[in-house]
Amino acid sequence: MRVRNKPWAKEKVLAHPEFVVENPTAYKGKWQERFSKNQPLHIEVGSGKGQFIVGMAKQNPSINYVAVEIEINVLVSILEKQIEEQLPNLQILHANGAALTEYFEVGEVDLVYLNFSDPWPKKRHAKRRLTSPQFLETYETILVPGGEIHFKTDNRGLFEYSLVSFSTYGMRLKEVSLDLHQDDCPENIMTEYEEKFSAKGQPIYRVETAYIN
Repeated sequence: MRVRNKPWAKEKVLAHPEFVVENPTAYKGKWQERFSKNQPLHIEVGSGKGQFIVGMAKQNPSINYVAVEIEINVLVSILEKQIEEQLPNLQILHANGAALTEYFEVGEVDLVYLNFSDPWPKKRHAKRRLTSPQFLETYETILVPGGEIHFKTDNRGLFEYSLVSFSTYGMRLKEVSLDLHQDDCPENIMTEYEEKFSAKGQPIYRVETAYIN
């Protein structure tokens, strides 16, 4: 996806330190200080324009959420939604999802969401997939024992790869859907990509998986 440059994005982000964390290492082990209540912490790695995580934060006020997004021209869309909503249980992290162990303490996170991640289809790029063993090890470090990953994609190849990756790593597959919108899932919050692809009749694949203590 080609991202349109927004020259004003950096200035806007810096103007809202109450919502956007630019120095994430300072909050390692202290993320609850960013919220009004101490509650379970869920993060989305690669939040895009934020429709999913903003919707989740509105739907689940008893959970704290962190949107992780590296591209500032995209992140500013999350910020604009949060400025409008003023959700006390949502924070935005401007950072690289590959370095999560630098930003979150061991066992600080309860659940990780991965939505419509870049499939990196070429075999030589497999390590860049957010469901590769290297990333699974990172998530395991910051998650509580038995913590979960919820993964959605429209890419069947990436989904099949991910199921194998989860299983090979020793994780437990809890729920698997090969066509999410045909299943009964009334609480599903769609991402922008999900709306686009599902409108074209593309099945959406989803899995909930958990680490085994």
